[in-house]
Amino acid sequence: MFYPFFDPTYILVIIGVILSLGASAMVKSTFAKYNRVRSLSGMTGAQAAERILHSAGIYDVSVQHVSGNLTDHYDPRDKTLKLSDNVYGQTSVAAIGVAAHECGHAIQHDKGYVPLRLRTAFVPVANIGATVSWPLIIIGIFLGYSQTLINLGIILFSCAVLFQLITLPVELNASARAVKILDETGILYGEEVTHTKKVLSAAALTYVAAAAASILQLLRLFILFGGRDRD
Repeated sequence: MFYPFFDPTYILVIIGVILSLGASAMVKSTFAKYNRVRSLSGMTGAQAAERILHSAGIYDVSVQHVSGNLTDHYDPRDKTLKLSDNVYGQTSVAAIGVAAHECGHAIQHDKGYVPLRLRTAFVPVANIGATVSWPLIIIGIFLGYSQTLINLGIILFSCAVLFQLITLPVELNASARAVKILDETGILYGEEVTHTKKVLSAAALTYVAAAAASILQLLRLFILFGGRDRD
């Protein structure tokens, strides 16, 4: 019998939460550590971003400031690279590393990187899946375990999970591009590149943890409802 407020499968949810919190704590602590290390070049995150973009032959992407902490992102819709308070005007190796990572996404977009194109195309489906899946599952439960609604909810949730899996190679590739460019252009030197790798590796763990947590949640849904044959 399924008890909505207590069942053994909650352990999967707990594991997912622990993974997510652990990854988030690691990226914050790693960024804070290397945000105190000033780069030898003295370039700010914004200056480094512009230099990286221009070195890649990209001149139609604007670098803008966005408020918040580590809210950095590249928006392919209007070709804007937005850097947060801790990155835009900061000269640390951490700030430059994050800026370079976002430049990696701009370069992916410019070169038509297939996984990025796939992720962009999948965004509407993922958004619908993340928004509608749980309401459908809950409604299905209240309607006497309507397997049709529950299965539809699980399928939509699977779409959201698939989006996170597609995101992984996109983020890892952007970081790899960032480290290579920083080294080749001389924006960072020697050990500074190693420091940046640590920051970007910690950031990548957040995406891995999020994907793992979603997979565990999906597994829980299959355990709870996969064997039911009621409608």
